[in-house]
Amino acid sequence: MILNDKTIRKYISEGLLEINPIDDIQIQPSSVDLRLGNEFLIYPEDIEIIDVRDPYFSNRLIKEIATEEGFIIKPKQFVLATTIEYIKLPDFLTAFVEGRSSLGRLGLFIENAGWVDAGFEGNITLEFYNANSIPIKIYPGMRICQLVFAKMEDRSEKPYRGKYQGQRGTTASRIFLDKD
Repeated sequence: MILNDKTIRKYISEGLLEINPIDDIQIQPSSVDLRLGNEFLIYPEDIEIIDVRDPYFSNRLIKEIATEEGFIIKPKQFVLATTIEYIKLPDFLTAFVEGRSSLGRLGLFIENAGWVDAGFEGNITLEFYNANSIPIKIYPGMRICQLVFAKMEDRSEKPYRGKYQGQRGTTASRIFLDKD
């Protein structure tokens, strides 16, 4: 079951769902708009290969902090970003991250692998890709994506407690921590 605005407000007021900070205007009929933070991570152009087993690779990413003047994503560039909001999902809610259609129509693809597991807590790291042939300028604080909540039939037996739990700001891949 997808949560509606009334249930989202109820869960927030009861402390079952945490979204901080949040303004009531962000709550839509069946989702919550999340806003763009000001921290970005960029892969340097001089890297020849990304080795998923290299724990030091994330140290090579370039961190940029955007001002109110905005941040430019070059054509065909991949960039990591973050939401302003820190969320905490209970063990019976999962969420989908969806890019805004208005930005998709400009060629900006927004993802976060699309899914947030029950029990997750942290800022949402977003993956941007400019599919356009011209640069796209975005601004910290703007509505960048939406979170759609789905109530699970029952609480998860093993809620998320993984390698991104509690992440703050834009977080690089931690795939090198995988056991398989």
